[in-house]
Amino acid sequence: MTLNEIYNLFTKILDIAILWFIIYYILKYIKNNVKLTLIFKGLLIVIALKLLSNWLNLYTVGVLLEYVLSYAPIAFIVIFQPEIRNVLESLGRSQLLGRHKVLTVNERERVVYEIMQAIEYLKKNRIGALMVIERDYSLGQYIETATKLYADLSSELLVSLFFPNNPLHDGAVIIEGDRIACAGSVLPTSMNTAISKRLGTRHRAGLGLAEITDAVTIIVSEETGRVSIAMEGKLNYNLTLEDTRMMLIESLQPQKETFYDAESNNPELAEEGENDETRTEA
Repeated sequence: MTLNEIYNLFTKILDIAILWFIIYYILKYIKNNVKLTLIFKGLLIVIALKLLSNWLNLYTVGVLLEYVLSYAPIAFIVIFQPEIRNVLESLGRSQLLGRHKVLTVNERERVVYEIMQAIEYLKKNRIGALMVIERDYSLGQYIETATKLYADLSSELLVSLFFPNNPLHDGAVIIEGDRIACAGSVLPTSMNTAISKRLGTRHRAGLGLAEITDAVTIIVSEETGRVSIAMEGKLNYNLTLEDTRMMLIESLQPQKETFYDAESNNPELAEEGENDETRTEA
């Protein structure tokens, strides 16, 4: 092969790879966004009706659907302007090397140990909490509007931040590496209609952040003391302490791991009177 042929082959492979990356990223974002998922399903129905009208020679319906499809791109841009802006901003906030990746094995174990010590106390005493562990996606925008701490991570500090009547106990604590970056952070709430109405603002905020970033959010219920973890757009509800510890260890690994999927065990949310079981809300 000549250099020119090699170059042409390389550009074609690169062209296809970039196209598949864009398609993958779009589908991944659609999957994690409830509103986009509904619109995408509606668009597929309109396209299917258009094809059916062409096949059955339904002239009036075909013309109407053709107008709808011709103006769909403009309507999409107008309706989803905030989502499009968020996607572009997320590309700029993505970090090549998350802080959790530069931690040593001992440092990661200490981070998990301190968090688990705090969770155990909060669960036992039914103190509500919302903790966020930053990974590859920068959470700078949520840290900027919160009370900055940049303190060494410790279970005592975590418990004190969520203690009742503390001015910061209602917000989220964001952890960067082995340090607490801020407290009292306000997170976006999930609009997923599939979430049980029994779940409160903490669970919706934890899932909301997990739907738009790769962060790991830990929620302790104030009413029941149950522990949940939201990541990759899923809410793993009512975890045991051991399941929580294992999920945190896996999520802090420097390489991409297959996370524990609570959905494979229990498809529905547990009733308040049941024993501890793992649940997943998609």
